[in-house]
Amino acid sequence: MSDHDELVADLQRMLGNSGVLWQPADMERYRVDWAGSQGALPLAVARPASVEEVAEVVGYCHRHDIPIVPQGGGSGLVEGALPDSVQPELVISLERLNRIREIDPIGYTISVDAGCVLQNVKDAAAAEGCFFPLSLGAQGSCQIGGNISTNAGGLNVLRYGMMRQQVLGLEVVLADGRIWHGMKALHKNNTGYDLKQLFIGAEGTLGIVTGAVLKLSPAPEVTRSAMLACSDVSAVMRLYTLARRCCCDLLSAFELIPRACIDLALEADASLPDPMDIRHPVYVLLEVSASGPANLDDMLEALFERGLEQGLLLDGVLASSDTQASQLWRIREAMLEGQQRRGEHLRSDISVPISQLSDFHDQAEAMVRKFAPDASVIAYGHVGDGNLHFNVLPPPDLPGDETALLLHTLEEQLFDIVDAFDGSISAEHGIGRLKQARFLESLSAPELDIMRGIKRLLDPRGQLGAGRILPRTPL
Repeated sequence: MSDHDELVADLQRMLGNSGVLWQPADMERYRVDWAGSQGALPLAVARPASVEEVAEVVGYCHRHDIPIVPQGGGSGLVEGALPDSVQPELVISLERLNRIREIDPIGYTISVDAGCVLQNVKDAAAAEGCFFPLSLGAQGSCQIGGNISTNAGGLNVLRYGMMRQQVLGLEVVLADGRIWHGMKALHKNNTGYDLKQLFIGAEGTLGIVTGAVLKLSPAPEVTRSAMLACSDVSAVMRLYTLARRCCCDLLSAFELIPRACIDLALEADASLPDPMDIRHPVYVLLEVSASGPANLDDMLEALFERGLEQGLLLDGVLASSDTQASQLWRIREAMLEGQQRRGEHLRSDISVPISQLSDFHDQAEAMVRKFAPDASVIAYGHVGDGNLHFNVLPPPDLPGDETALLLHTLEEQLFDIVDAFDGSISAEHGIGRLKQARFLESLSAPELDIMRGIKRLLDPRGQLGAGRILPRTPL
């Protein structure tokens, strides 16, 4: 019996036949992510159905020096969960850990398995009159464990914060197969080091998240969406400041959408109407919501009036129905589909101080015009939290090898500008493998030493997500 056959047989003993995949055709979908990036074929795919089974598999791998890559819903964008081609890895898929364990509508908490799809968690909370605020384009497929391991952001960070702010407790399988039971539903717990924070955003390199206690909020009873038109990004950011004042603390989303993104959305979904009769340079898609009686229409009307008075607004549409609101937000989804259809392009996920976002945008756009005058800048994002997806579509007639070189050059130049603004090259997508080189360049010696020390403590053999975030060796 070969080593591989022995591995498969042992996994079948631990997980049953349905818990293991080893035929290439069956494993194909585990080596491709949403963006179309491809990894190598894994040694096998383990599909445990309980935390105890995860622990048994991880302990086995620890004893036999088998490298592991944990995997969620496959919606990551930095190749962190794809099987490695340098050293064959065992994929541990959390897809069968999908139970809603408990909902506490009094304490506003929900306890879930890590493999729960985000939309299912949102639906379970809504059934109890509660609201889980994480909102992502991939919420129909992404999993809570992946959301936690990448510290997901999304549309509602402005009001509710990142995934990190939604986590009260965690259950984690450590690299040696031990289970850390940290599933406390406490809103206040000040007893020493906050261990859960080590695993949030660690991309599965320090342990495998198998369960979580998440914080809920009261379900919004009233929601209003609007699309506003502005002359440039500077006007958008001044309008954002005004919106924060006019809408009190009820502003939950504030999205920058340039006209080029509207065109991409209409190209991807012909059923969508153009939001306004006249084309404008940039748009804002915003949402306000309240869990109790509040006159949101008056707030938005005040924003419109003051925005027009101050010369910040060119036009605006307030959704008059749920259907119209859905159409406005469908534009936000469809523009990503349209962008994906354009083929290879520069995709970035940067953040800068909110007050400097307009200056950053202008400098970055000028840089692109210098290096690639015929390229299309697609700069959109959650500007209410300083997160801009500054993407670039290369000229359509550029040969493939020249496209790759151009996109690499533009990315390096863009990251230089990010550094000059003391920003971050990853606001919400993580580091994975795609951003590792630049990430390591930006670390100070103390930061690198601390990170290596944490990795060495929790995964001394480097078996979990090797080569993601930190280099494979040395630790």
